[in-house]
Amino acid sequence: MTKEEILKEVKEKDINTVWLQFVDILGFPKMVEISAKMLEKAINNGVAFDGSSVEGFVRIEESDMELHPDLNTFSILPWTLNEPVKIARLICDVYGSDGKPFFGSPRYALKKVIKESEDLGFVMNNGTEEEFFLFKLTPDGDPTTELVSDGSYFEMLPEDIGEKTRTEIALNLEKMGFQIEAAHHEVAPSQHEIDFKYADALTTADRVTTFKIIAKTIAMKNNLYATFLPKPIFGINGSGMHIHISLTGKDGKNAFFDPDKEFGISTTALYFIGGLLKHAKAITAVTNPIVNSYKRLVPGYEAPVYISWAVKNRSALIRVPSGEGEAKRIEYRSPDPTANPYLAFAVILKAGLDGLKNKILPPKPANSINIYELSDAKKKAMNIDILPSTLKEAIEELKKDDIILSALGDHIAKKYIEAKEKEWDEYRIHVTDWEIKNSLPCY
Repeated sequence: MTKEEILKEVKEKDINTVWLQFVDILGFPKMVEISAKMLEKAINNGVAFDGSSVEGFVRIEESDMELHPDLNTFSILPWTLNEPVKIARLICDVYGSDGKPFFGSPRYALKKVIKESEDLGFVMNNGTEEEFFLFKLTPDGDPTTELVSDGSYFEMLPEDIGEKTRTEIALNLEKMGFQIEAAHHEVAPSQHEIDFKYADALTTADRVTTFKIIAKTIAMKNNLYATFLPKPIFGINGSGMHIHISLTGKDGKNAFFDPDKEFGISTTALYFIGGLLKHAKAITAVTNPIVNSYKRLVPGYEAPVYISWAVKNRSALIRVPSGEGEAKRIEYRSPDPTANPYLAFAVILKAGLDGLKNKILPPKPANSINIYELSDAKKKAMNIDILPSTLKEAIEELKKDDIILSALGDHIAKKYIEAKEKEWDEYRIHVTDWEIKNSLPCY
């Protein structure tokens, strides 16, 4: 949209408040709120803010920063149109006081890798499967893990407030321009999934961030809590963020499809898969970024554990779903919804580009095999390694992978590793309920 189109719509819809959004390095949404009367000035000149108060940004002596709205991200929050405060939002790029893009901005990190891909003649398109739980709130409004329903995969529960809330989330997303491809109950009780149409990586990352804000807001309006925690309840499936990926070449066609090759998978796709498998351990530190992430990455609950690829096989880390022509894609199955989408897409694309540049072929696909049931000797013979089992292991893998570190950039890599090591140390020394329950009566 142009500035004039945005200002016209703001006036016609009687919008009085505008959110200028961005995210910190951990993926948490931040925003500066302005009056609609100040919108034109913000578009023309940016809006100053204190970067020293944002996780992973800058020190207090370097705190002057600016938000520059990306006009293509303008959207009205539809549920506010019938309320006194009518809100529109713009996602922003972060700039330093020197007028240059801020190297610690996750959105800028993704843009850099996208430019590298474009220089090689490729544009990454991706879509995500967003899984989340809906839980009840306490009378005081605090979140719980109390289930809303006992539904299972594709369950139809018309009187379930969770079903109605999911539908309301999807409808609001559609009003904001999302194309919703599917919305349904997931495998675990009170677990849901909403899938929206694929787009270029930057657009999809913006949409993932928006989706999570909308889901939490609409859930709260229905006295529920939407959580993207990967494993909130022991003994049932956790929530993932499966990422579907394809590349468009200079000819405008899907570079992952070749009808003359086995499974219809091009050599380009194989190289991309090879790069992902090579860097999978380090990627995990970004795509599975919290202590709880590794409670999901265990055998038996549909989440991948082994570094492998396959056609259709859901026990593999990378799956090639059914589809021909423009529908040919790969699915990277380990990420979870706590990941910062900008950084997750950046490291995935960077790993795939490494595979393309160095022609890294993957091992043979693990088709028609349940990898969880293979012996250690068989997995070794098939060159199937295992993902990190803790956040600490993943961070150590990240530290020694120069390709993935370069996708983040020196500033983000340093701040991200510091934050994650602090998280691990706090978890490591914390005394858990499990220890008290199982050890206190015995010792």
